[in-house]
Amino acid sequence: MVSKKYLFIATLFLFMLGGGFSSRNSEQSSKEREPSPRPNIVLFVADDHGKDALGCYGNPVIQTPHLDELAKTATRMDRAFCTTASCSASRSVILSGKHNHANGQYGHQHAYHHFAAFKEIESLPVSLQKVGYRTAHIGKYHVASEQVFFFQERFKANSRSAVEMANSCKEFVSKDSPDPFFLYFCFSDPHRGGGFAEELPYQPDRFGNVPESYPGVEEVTYAIDEVIVPPFLPNTPETRAEIAQYYQSISRLDQGVGKLIEYLKNAGKYDNTLILYLSDNGMAFPGAKTTLYEAGMQLPCIIKMPGQKIPQTSDLLFSWTDLAPTVLDIADAMPKAAEYHGVSIKPALEGKKMTRTEVYASHTFHEITMYYPMRVIREGQYKLIMNIAHGLDYPFASDLQRSKTWQSVLENKLSTLGNKPLDEFLSRPQFELYDLEADPWETSNLAQDPAHTKTLERLMAKVKDFQQNTGDPWVYKWTYE
Repeated sequence: MVSKKYLFIATLFLFMLGGGFSSRNSEQSSKEREPSPRPNIVLFVADDHGKDALGCYGNPVIQTPHLDELAKTATRMDRAFCTTASCSASRSVILSGKHNHANGQYGHQHAYHHFAAFKEIESLPVSLQKVGYRTAHIGKYHVASEQVFFFQERFKANSRSAVEMANSCKEFVSKDSPDPFFLYFCFSDPHRGGGFAEELPYQPDRFGNVPESYPGVEEVTYAIDEVIVPPFLPNTPETRAEIAQYYQSISRLDQGVGKLIEYLKNAGKYDNTLILYLSDNGMAFPGAKTTLYEAGMQLPCIIKMPGQKIPQTSDLLFSWTDLAPTVLDIADAMPKAAEYHGVSIKPALEGKKMTRTEVYASHTFHEITMYYPMRVIREGQYKLIMNIAHGLDYPFASDLQRSKTWQSVLENKLSTLGNKPLDEFLSRPQFELYDLEADPWETSNLAQDPAHTKTLERLMAKVKDFQQNTGDPWVYKWTYE
């Protein structure tokens, strides 16, 4: 007769043995599974890259061969807009599909700024993981919390060293796996940083450029007399010197894009990968970054659909609130109870007709000391900016205030910032109304023009409805101020 002790041991052994077989069978079945029909996804996000500085958007000076090549088999969005021209806040919109007044990331995440998204937000990587995506992030993160914006893997590399970043992701994008991947690839270029280049004329901000270069990068430099100064900036030597550094940073970034695409092609993954390239906000110069003028919010956006071979351009009004629902729609991963402030533009990317009459923007903070809430409606012809804190002078980001570009305005006692009167830039009325067809650089405010009263009233009503429909706390300013 077998004792209870030996019977228990035998049962336990068989249980463990069965578990071992189950584990091996599970591992084997995973390898033998059919590949998922869902596409891989690579989302490139640059830091402060304006629409002004890309070859495929018409700049004849800057060298961006890899992004230009990508655009040849992609859709170039010609009217694409961030909703807030500030790093953390904009990235939270990209990853949530909701304006920052609703997702809670009102401004910068890092250090004492301490803004973070509401814990109930379901972000893009989390939604993709739920349907079987492998998710990974590299480079600038700049949102909070990690629980909300969760990635299964986070790779390390110098976020100024674009080729190094691509090398760190090579194994992830090349892995032979039946599960698709989502890679969130975030440069720190061409953000300002690294101090001032005191060895160069006019001592410009380095924009991350270093004399010794970065591994695997062939630095492309620019002479200050060849760069293009946008009309909203002062055409001073200091401005030109800083734009030259800005261009160099973008050319380095471009090489990282090219290297990752090379790895995708070598692994046979390129054709079945959705690739998006965009920026969080406009160039880090006064009049662009932190503002909701066109230079701050109208940005480059290149989207290559899986299998796309033929280029197309689109003038559809496109908002960063549309990014998450568009990606999820293409990936067949839309959560059942999802609520986004944007819409999927998958039909437009497939060449189908799609119309949009307006997009909205919502900016509240940059740095914690830069409270200046604005709400914007942008149509095809007209644009209305509501400056909720219009009683305050417009606040400067610390790096823009220190910039040689801005200091050249002060030192030369200029009365304009490019083509805009300086006092209008610093002291703003409650409403700014622009006819973008007649005035693309937003220099003539029509809000007080009797001929445009009906347009002003119509757009004011739309902004108020937008605030009510998206749960904007600042909607109360209409009634008690």
